[in-house]
This record gives sequence, structure tokens and C-alpha cells, in this order.
Amino acid sequence: MSVYHFLFTSTRTLSSSSRTFFHFPPRRHRYITTSNVSDSHSIMPHHKKRSGRKEQKWLQMARENGPSDATEFKSAASAEGITNGIGRLNIVENSAESPVPVLQFGAIGVDQIAARGQSSVINANLLHGKQSVFQPKAYGTMSAATVDAPKQTVAQSVALSNLFKNNLLENFSVDNSTYTTAKIRATFYPKFENEKSDQEVRIRMIEMVSKGLATLEVSLKHSGSLFMYAGHEGGAYAKNSFGNVYTAVGVFVLGRIFRQAWGTEASKKQAEFNEFLEREHMSISMELVTAVLGDHGQRPREDYVVVTAITELGKGKPKFYSTPEIIAFCRRWRLPTNHVWLFSTRNSVTSFFAAYDALCEEGTATSVCKALDEVAEISVPGSIDHIKVQGEILEGLVARIVSHESTKEMELVLKDYPLPIDEAHQDLGLGLREICAANRSDEKQQIKALLENTGTSFCPDYVDWFGIEAADVLPRNADRSVVSKFLQANPSDYSTTKLKEMVRLMKEKRFPAAFKCYHNFRKANSISSDNLHYKMVIHVHSDSTFRRYHKEMRYQPDLWPLYRGFFVDINLFKASKEKAAEMAKTSIDAGKTDKDSNDISGKRGLADEDANLMIKLKFLTYKLRTFLIRNGLSVLFKDGPAAYKAYYLRQMKIWNTSPGKQRQLSKMLDEWAVYIKRKCGNRQLSSSTYLSEAEPFLEQYAKRSPENQALIGCAGDLIRTEDFLAIVGVGGDEEGDLEVEKILEPSSPSRDSIQKKEGLIVFFPGIPGCAKSALCKEILSASEGLEDDRPIHSLMGDLIKGRYWQKVADERRKKPYSIVLADKNAPNEEVWRQIEDMSRSTKATAVPVVPDSEGTESNPFSLDALAVFIYRVLNRVNHPGNLDKSSPNVGYVLLMFYHLYDGKNRSEFESELIERFGSLVKMPLLKSERSPLPDSVKTVLEEGINLYRLHTNRHGRLESTKGTYAKEWVLWEKQLREVLFGNADYLTSIQVPFEFAVNQVLEQLKRIMKGEYVTPISEKRKFGTIVFAAIDVPVADVHNLLSSISENNPKVKTFIENNIRSNLEKAHITLAHKRSHGVIAVANYGPFVNQKVPVDVTALLLSDNLAALEVHPGSIDGQKISSKNEWPHLTLWTARGIPPKEANTLPKLVLQGKATRIEINPPFTISGVLQFH
Repeated sequence: MSVYHFLFTSTRTLSSSSRTFFHFPPRRHRYITTSNVSDSHSIMPHHKKRSGRKEQKWLQMARENGPSDATEFKSAASAEGITNGIGRLNIVENSAESPVPVLQFGAIGVDQIAARGQSSVINANLLHGKQSVFQPKAYGTMSAATVDAPKQTVAQSVALSNLFKNNLLENFSVDNSTYTTAKIRATFYPKFENEKSDQEVRIRMIEMVSKGLATLEVSLKHSGSLFMYAGHEGGAYAKNSFGNVYTAVGVFVLGRIFRQAWGTEASKKQAEFNEFLEREHMSISMELVTAVLGDHGQRPREDYVVVTAITELGKGKPKFYSTPEIIAFCRRWRLPTNHVWLFSTRNSVTSFFAAYDALCEEGTATSVCKALDEVAEISVPGSIDHIKVQGEILEGLVARIVSHESTKEMELVLKDYPLPIDEAHQDLGLGLREICAANRSDEKQQIKALLENTGTSFCPDYVDWFGIEAADVLPRNADRSVVSKFLQANPSDYSTTKLKEMVRLMKEKRFPAAFKCYHNFRKANSISSDNLHYKMVIHVHSDSTFRRYHKEMRYQPDLWPLYRGFFVDINLFKASKEKAAEMAKTSIDAGKTDKDSNDISGKRGLADEDANLMIKLKFLTYKLRTFLIRNGLSVLFKDGPAAYKAYYLRQMKIWNTSPGKQRQLSKMLDEWAVYIKRKCGNRQLSSSTYLSEAEPFLEQYAKRSPENQALIGCAGDLIRTEDFLAIVGVGGDEEGDLEVEKILEPSSPSRDSIQKKEGLIVFFPGIPGCAKSALCKEILSASEGLEDDRPIHSLMGDLIKGRYWQKVADERRKKPYSIVLADKNAPNEEVWRQIEDMSRSTKATAVPVVPDSEGTESNPFSLDALAVFIYRVLNRVNHPGNLDKSSPNVGYVLLMFYHLYDGKNRSEFESELIERFGSLVKMPLLKSERSPLPDSVKTVLEEGINLYRLHTNRHGRLESTKGTYAKEWVLWEKQLREVLFGNADYLTSIQVPFEFAVNQVLEQLKRIMKGEYVTPISEKRKFGTIVFAAIDVPVADVHNLLSSISENNPKVKTFIENNIRSNLEKAHITLAHKRSHGVIAVANYGPFVNQKVPVDVTALLLSDNLAALEVHPGSIDGQKISSKNEWPHLTLWTARGIPPKEANTLPKLVLQGKATRIEINPPFTISGVLQFH
């Protein structure tokens, strides 16, 4: 492997709010250090300490004395030990190869406790004077216990069964003596969605670096799955789940990393690492990259993990290590690190973004890493090489703003923690792929095989995967009331208080998230009627939740951030007054400490908005495989090649793919569609193994031409996975969802124009009272105004019995070329999916018509709009659906519809409809110039919303006339009518005239039918790929110059009039071209983009086929702008069939007498602007 460089400037002491690293005296000098990355083919090198080097120690922070989990009633240490013992007994039962010693409490074995049926409270007499001694197998010590494992397991199961048979949670009452402790076990970085466009984020990043306020940090995005590890006791977690094949694979791969890195010391280091994570209450987040969990962009050559985050969870708010701290930690424990680059000057950061833009459509791991090495101030190669372990197909880069001190801190870490030297290779036993291949009967068998091969030093028991294996013990899932009792109980410490705030806010605001609770079997022997243990997974369903939560943090700065991959241990217990007072004091002290500390490590001095600036930059060679081929399979096989073509063209438009690449990709993907359909017929290719077919196709396609090779990036070297793919339970995935995540597939109508041979479905994502029925009548009566000869008819939902959308589909099949007005509210994604399916199956275009409204932060309809809708309904009579002034629960029904849209603001609502259907019609509703909503109207609506939430939280979708709040509903409905009718004049005056609204809708529909509708692009990336850097010159200035030259030269004047005058439309001076001079040569002009450059024109050169001006670019801020071309020039004209680059030969043609040179003396000066093209 090539030698990478580290370029350093100055240094300072590296410090952290919670850790002390090391101290060096300040130095001013500048130097370069080189480091070789091992060429070994293994994933992690086998390290040993560098000889002659003083041993370095990792300094651990002091432990905070906090309240234990219900220690007043029982020994927490003993309970933990018994839980571990349970797991070890399971291993003894399952593994005949390596019997595991039984955990002992002095001379008392787990079997004795289980036999006595005391699984929750240990008899103090038994433990009196005994010392808890843990004797793991890794150190070669055998336990004295000789009780048979099956007898122990039976006794244990009986004790636990008796305990679990009683519904402890239902009988657990919450009162003043009830407390709860919430302990975060694992979490990943908070997700902050940039509200600015990607281009705005870039500009802000460049501005901050230019002013010396921050450094830009860039790292590779390995293509895998999120895996978090908190030690054996803390648990192993996927993105939103645990105890499944994803976490089993992660534990096995991480354990194998230790064996590769530490050799004969591996067992000892594994146990120490688990102990360290538990003692310091930390979690490690990694990208898990393997070939056994399904295909991404390329099957990795080896299975590995790379550390992406390290989190301290023991003191208040989670604290994330900075990247220098991560590297120091990983080198201490010999864990895999990622490749990182730092950019601390304006020149380097602008060159980085320019380099990405030049490589975004063709970049591979080799070309990207090489380019970034050249422009970064510091390049820190990872301990694993992406090219060797994953391959050339690179998913992307992650760029984020970090502290300006990061460069100095990185220097200190690299100096004090060099890469260890390789150890001799040793036999690691069966690999991940071999184990999965040998255990293909079911998922459970595969998980057990993986855990058994991980070894007992790293995975002493399997409780998190299989729980307590007894037939009548409760399943893993716990009742939903865990969350409500958690919120009702008193918090035992400050962290619990903050977590309760977070959960309560999300539930009150009805953010789309799930709080999934499970029995904590690891605490099984600590459970009693007054001491309950659970695990809670906070699963955020929509990215909008993070955005909305972040807005709440602006109003409540003390809120803790909402994290991704969020797992919490919950303990509900009873406490005495003395214990409660002690916990209250500890909580206050911890709260003060938390407020005095910074949020996230690395933020130091940065404002909240700037500290979270991040941008993901993906490469087309990855996206064509995952988004265009893999994600397009369902569209291709379900709806055919035409729908697939519409799908991939839509995606390329969203990405702003260059026209040339769009043409190349379209040709390739059309050929792929024919190839795979012919090979598979109607049997859809599995997305988890799609590369088995796609990779050979891409390899053959790439061989046809250099152009194809550049498009594909890299192909071949296929690894077959069918024989060792991990078995995932039906409908399961790493998210822990009940069903596999659905790919958002734009329907075939996403094309901007509507073909006349297709039908049209006009539908209404609205609320009762939005005037859709009245609008449908007007459209029918004014159908000639649409200038469309297709038959048009309306289907009113209130008049159709049975399944409405099925009836629409039936009508579509009968009249496939007609226009259908679907006169029924279509309020949610479930209905939208039905309409999408109907559009594809009946070859129709679907057009959503929505009432225009500003919306709120969490709903696409404002309270003003809701008030108007309710007022309209209350004025209806004889409504076919019986929703009119005579209905007793009009307010409740409309609130129910209103909340069907909850969770999306107006922008998100419209963007999703456009993404799904390709167009959107807005029906004007309220006047823009209107007075604010009266307080009485606003108050009654807010009271109704609060009442609705109380009602649905307790009763779900039960009618308002039933349930606990029936009387409150009656009173509110009466008050609602009084208030709205009392403000009748206002509610009437703020509405736009209905005729105006109808005309606006008709005009928009007409444009869509004619193909004149321009689809709004909702993506953030507005910049394109870069091919060359040039100085753009005003064409008028060039013409003026040519006129001056030709005044006294008739031949030149004739030449200009015949060839240049009418043909010269654009003028630029090429400075560097990606193909001729390389990516970095182009990227280095990044700091000067959009700046004016003076240009001296010194000569005009002419031949029979060519014409160009000789130029000499000037300077920008004292820095000379030089062209990479041997002869800087501005091409004026080339004869038909002659490429512009031939203008470079004009000086030679002059010497050969084949061209004329006309001097311009003194030089003529024009100004241009430096731009990327």
C-alpha cells in the first residue's frame, strides 16, 4: 500500500470535558511524518507493542457515586451475578465442547438459589460473610460447582416461571414512593437535518473555515449497517433493534477483530474490554460491513467493523468523543479506525468541494482518497484499507464542521499513539461466512453458532438473544404501560429526569416514534413485585421527528438531543423516604454538573447550528447500483420497463445528474432491464442478492469501452453469497420493524407530461369542508375548458358502499383512457400507496389537489384552515354522508381527519406528494391579506386538539360519544358551534371567492394535461459535476475586440464576418480540464471561483480551420492565475468536424506557415469570472 502523509502545523494540549489525555509543551515548528499502513490481507493487523517504547496508559475518569437500582431491598451486585450465571448455564446446556464454570457467591451456587425459588431476593443468611468471586474461564480457573446443568436450568426456569406468571406490571401501582431509573445503554449521534440547502451548507462551512472558526473534517462512508456495542452486560444493538442476527453477526465480527489484533492475548483483552465498557458506562458505534446481511453497493471482500463514534453515558448527557479521541481510544484497544482528512484553510476546503464535484459521477475509492490526500492539511489513513476490505465502490463521504483545534489535537494523538506493529498470523478458526454456510436450517441455529464461535471471553451468555428458555416464561415484548408508568414515577437521578422530558415531549407532540419495551432478562433475578426491569428502544419512524424535535430544543434549550440508535434500561422500584432524599440530592448535583458542561465533544465554542453542520456526499457509481438497479427491481418486475424508465429518470433528475451521464445510464439501464427480465421472467430478483446478477452484467458492460468503464467504476471479483447469507426472520430487518421498509417508488405518472393514451385520476388529500365535492361539480360542468377530449366522470365517496378505492380501480379498468375525479378525502400514505398502485396497474396519471395553507410545524393545515373547514361543515344541510349541521360530533370528526396528517409540516407534505405523483395542484383557500385568527377561535380549537389527544391516548379510535371524556366532548362541541357562529363574518371574509379557486385549479390541471407543468425539484443538491475550470468572458467584449482588430485588415474582417460573428455565443478560457490535467489541477481553482480575473489579449491566430485569441490571465488578490494549458487561449471558431482542443496546435501551425498571427500591441485587457463547468 502506498505511503500516506500527515502534514501538521502547531500543537497544543489535548483536553476534554470529562477526560485527561496527555500533556506536551507547545512547539512552533512544522514537520511531516509518514506512516505505512500494513499490506497484510487480514482485516485488522495482529499487533504487538513497539519495543523500547514506554508503555502508555489510558487515563480513566473517576466514577460518580450515584444511586443503585433499588439497592435498599437487595444486593445489586449479587443480582447481576445471578443473571450472568443464568446465561452461563444456558451455554453449558448448549455447548458440549467447552463447559463453562458456574458463577459462585462464596460457596453458594446459582442452583442453590434457584432451587429455593428465591430468584428475586437473595437470603441474606446465605450470603452473610461471603465474598462475590467471579472466575471466568479465560483465566484458567475452574469453579467448584458440580451440579448438573440440566437440573440447574430446570430449577431456574421453575423459579422464574413462578415469578413471571403473576402480571407484575399490571399489579405495580405508581404512588409517591415509586421511583424509576433510566440508564442509556447505547446511542449514536443526534440526527440534525440541515434546514439549509446543501449549497448553503457548503457556503457556511467555507465561511467558518476561512475565518478560522472551525475545521472541516471528512471521513469515508463505509457501506454497511449501524452496530453499537456497550460490552457484554450493556448489550449489542443494531439501528433500532437487539437480540437478532444483525447483532449476533456484529458481536462475532468484533470478537474476531480482537483475536486478529491481540493474538494470544485476545481472550484476556476481550474480557478487559467488556469490563472497561461496563465500568465506564460507554458504548462504541461501528459500521458493520459484511457479505452475509444482504447486498449494498459492492460485496465486501472481508467482513469487518470500523469505529464511527464512542460515547460516554455515565455522567448526565451522553458525551461523544472527538475524532482525535476516537483514534487514541481505538489504537489503545487496537480497534479499526476510519480514514479521516482535515481541512483548515479556505484554499483546502474549497479545493475539497471542487474535487468532490469533479469526482461525484465517476469517483472510486482509489481516485477519491488520492485526490483528498493531495488537498487536505492532514490525512490520517484508517487502520483498515477500504480498497482491500470492501473494494473500489465507495458509498460516499461525510463532511462535518469540528473545532478549529482539531488539527492540533490530531497531531498529538498521532504522535503518542502510532499504529502498532503487526504480530505473526495465527489460526482464527471458522470465519463468519463459513459459520453461516454451515448453519442454514433456521435463524436461531445460525445465531447460536455465531455466539458459540465468538467465545465465552467476549460473549459469556446468550440472554439478549434467547432470553430465559422456559416454555411458560413471558415473551420478550412488554406491555405498553411500561412507558406510562415510567413517565408517572419519580425520577431517581438527573439523567432519568432528562430522559422523561424527552419521552414526554415526543408523546405529547405525537411525533412519529415508537417506544418499544421488552423484559430485561439480564436482570431476571433482580425482579420482584416492587422492582421491575425493562429495556426500551426509542424507534424514530420519520426524519421529520428529528427536525421537529430540534425546533423544540430552540424553545427549551435544556432538552437533551434526540439520538439515533437509542436504547435505555428502565428500572421501576419502590423507595423509602430516606433513600428518596438521597436520590434527590444526587440528582440536583448531577444537574448542575450537566449544565456546566458542553453538549457534544468537539462542539467547543461553536454555536449549536454550526456545531451540527454536516453534509453527506455520495458517488454515482454507488447510487447506480443501489438506487437505480436494486431499488428499481420492484418497479421493473411489477410495472414493466416503461415504469422502470420513468423511475430511474426521475431519480437522476433529483440528483441533478449531468446530461451526458444521464444518456449513458439510460442506455445501460434499458439494457439491464431487458437482460434481467429475460433471465428471470416474472420472478423478481431478490434485492438482498441482486449483485449476483448485476455484477456480471456490469462487468461485461464495462469491458466494451473506456466510457463504460468510467460509468461503472469497477466491476468483477464477485463474491457469491447465496450459500452463506444470514437468515433473517420473516419481515425482520436491522430496524426492528414489523415489516421490511418499503422503497419509495415514484409511480409512472412522475413524468412531467401526460400521454393521451393514459387515464387521469384527480384525487384530494384534504379534510371534510375543503370543498372537493363542489369543485368536482364545477370541473364536470367546465370540462370543455380543460381542452381535453377524454371522457370525465366523478365518483363521490359518500354515495359508494364498500371499498371506495377498489371501486375507482374497477372504473379505471372499464374506461382506461378516462379522467376520474375521486371525490373522497385521501388523507394518508396508506391511501396514497393504493392510488400509486392503481395508477401503475391501470396506466393512469394521478394528480393530487390540495387546499393551499401555510400549515403548522407539525401539520400541513393551519388552525385558520381547520376553522374554515369546520365552519363550512356546520353550514351544510342534507349531506349524503350525514356530516352536516345536524351531526352531533362534527368537531371530533374533523379533528380526527386533521390528525391523520399530523407529523408533517407543509413543505414535507407537498414534497412527498410531488415525489410520489410528480405534480401537485393547489386550490386557493384563504386570503393572504387577512387579520389573525380571533383568540376565541384559536382557544376553542386548541382545547379540542388537547381533548382529542387525551381521548385517543386512552381509547384509541373509539367514538367521542363513548368513553371517559363523553361529557367533555358534548360540552366542547356546543362551545365550538357558539364560537364559530359568533365569528361567522370573520370566517366568511378570509376565504377567497370560490369562483377564483375553481379557475385556478382548472388552469393548473390544464397545464399538467398539456405537459406544460414543471415539476418542482425538492432535493437539496443544486450543484453539478465539474469537468473543467475556466474564465468566462463576456461575448460582447470579444466582439468589440475583434471589430477593433478588423478595422484596418479587410482579410481578417471577412474571416470574422464569415466564421465568427454569428457563431460565437459563449467565450471562455480553459484553465484546466479533468481529463487532460487531473482532478486536483481543476479543484485547486476552487478558492477563486466567482471572482473577477483581468485577462490580457496579445494576439489573434487564424488558419483555414481554426481561430483563437492568445491570452495571459492576471491575478486575484495578488495570486497569479495560471492556465495548465501549454498555450493559454480563447477559442473563437473551429471548422465543422474539428474539435475545439485542436486550437492548441495554432502556435505550431504559425511556425509551419499554415496559420497567421496578428499581434495586439499594446495588449487589450478584458475581465472575466473564474467558474467551474
